[in-house]
Amino acid sequence: MLKKNISILLILLFSAGLSLTAKEKAISTKKFKSTDIGNPAIAGSTKIDDNAIGITAGGADVWGTKDEFRFSYFEQTGDFDLVTRIESLTEPNLYTKAGLMAREELTDNSRHIFFQVFPNNNPRNKNNGGYEFQYRQAKAGEMKAIYPAQSDGTPEFPVNYPNTWIRLKRTGNDFTGFYSADGKSWKEYTRFRMELSKKVYLGLAVTSHNAKESATAVFTDISLLKQ
Repeated sequence: MLKKNISILLILLFSAGLSLTAKEKAISTKKFKSTDIGNPAIAGSTKIDDNAIGITAGGADVWGTKDEFRFSYFEQTGDFDLVTRIESLTEPNLYTKAGLMAREELTDNSRHIFFQVFPNNNPRNKNNGGYEFQYRQAKAGEMKAIYPAQSDGTPEFPVNYPNTWIRLKRTGNDFTGFYSADGKSWKEYTRFRMELSKKVYLGLAVTSHNAKESATAVFTDISLLKQ
């Protein structure tokens, strides 16, 4: 009887392990297309390997009423749960940004969601830590941001390259940003409701925030989690 119970337990554990593995699906980097948005003064470039995407970007910013950045993306319809590890991000400016974006159009003033990180955890505006959730609700409208509840002290959402994990999930019109230090344990940064079109351009965005110098970010472990 004991052997039978142990066998059943092993089967259950094995099945659970398979279930957990099946929830995550790596995305082929060949699926991504790349372009500059907003005609930045310094043209960007994208290097695609089997397991990583390196993006070098110019651009004044992703902010205000129009954007300048480099975008690597694929077309996505409906819900998604996109994950990546940002291995590195150079710092031509305090406000250099890299992250996950869901964008309605490839125009410079498009409505979008942008969950992103900075090069370090230095103080900037109302931000405490290296993560920030940004969005543009109306085409050509002003962008806004959601900041951590704690504005000083030990960062609740710190970046720690090469182990800076970021995740953007869509369920209907609810968008949730998650932080992780290891890609396994996730902590919700914020949840925001926005009626974005079902079909979006989804992917990786980088802006230098320095018109005279480019920034480079390396994205690895890119995957979609099953809803």
